[in-house]
Amino acid sequence: MTVATSNPPATATRRRRSGRVRWTAVTLLSVAITGYFVGQYATGSLAALGEQGVGLAATYADRPVPVQAAFYAHITFAGLALVAGPFQFATMIRRRWPVVHRWIGRTYLASIALGAPAALVMSFFSSAAVAGFFGFGTLALLWAWTSYRGYRAIRNGDIASHQAWMIRSFALTFAAPTLRLWLGVLMGAQLSLHLAPAADAFTNAYAVVPFLCWLPNIVVAEMMIRRRDLPGLRFSSSPAARSAAAGAAGI
Repeated sequence: MTVATSNPPATATRRRRSGRVRWTAVTLLSVAITGYFVGQYATGSLAALGEQGVGLAATYADRPVPVQAAFYAHITFAGLALVAGPFQFATMIRRRWPVVHRWIGRTYLASIALGAPAALVMSFFSSAAVAGFFGFGTLALLWAWTSYRGYRAIRNGDIASHQAWMIRSFALTFAAPTLRLWLGVLMGAQLSLHLAPAADAFTNAYAVVPFLCWLPNIVVAEMMIRRRDLPGLRFSSSPAARSAAAGAAGI
C-alpha cells in the first residue's frame, strides 16, 4: 500500500511564489497610489485645485501657510515612505545587498519622521471633523511609534523584533492605499443599494475611513507577525531583558 506523504519542498516553493505575488501587488499599488495622488497636487496651487474638486485641496486651500506646508510635507514624505516601504521586505535586496537595504530603511524612517508630525497637524483640520481628528491623529502617532520601535530594535541588534515592528509600521503606511480602496467600496455600496445620493456618498464614506483605513491593516499585520513566529506586541520588557537591565545596574 502506498502512503501519501506531503512534499515540503513543493509547499515551500508555493509559499515563496505566493509571497512574491503579494509583494508585487503591494509594490505596484503603492507606486500607483503615490504617483497619482502625489502628482495631482503638483499641477497647480491648492486654491486652483480646490476649485476643480481635486482631492483634499479644497480642505486646505484656505488654511494658514504652516498648515499648508504640513499638507505638502505629508503628501511628499508619506509618498516616499509608501514607495520605499515594500523594498524593505525584498529578500533578495536584504541578502545580496545589505547596504542598499539599510539605506532604503533609513530613507523610509526619515520620511516617516517628517511625514508623521505633518499628518498630526493635518488631523486638526480634517474635513471629517472629530472622526478625522481622532482617526487620522491616532494613525499619525502610531505610525511614528511603530517606526521608532523598529529603529530601536535594529539598533539593539534585535532583528526579529525589528522585522515585527517594521511590518506594523508599513501596515500603517499602507493606510494611504486602503483609504482609497475603502472609499471606493463604501461609495459603490451606497450608490448601488440606493442608500444615499451621489452628492452625499463621499461624505458618508469619508466619515468612517479615518479609522477603517488602518485598523484592519494592523489586524492583518499581527496575523503576519504570528505566522512568521516573530515577537508579538509587548508593552513591557521581557523577563530576560529586565534581568539584563538589572545586572547592568548592579542590582
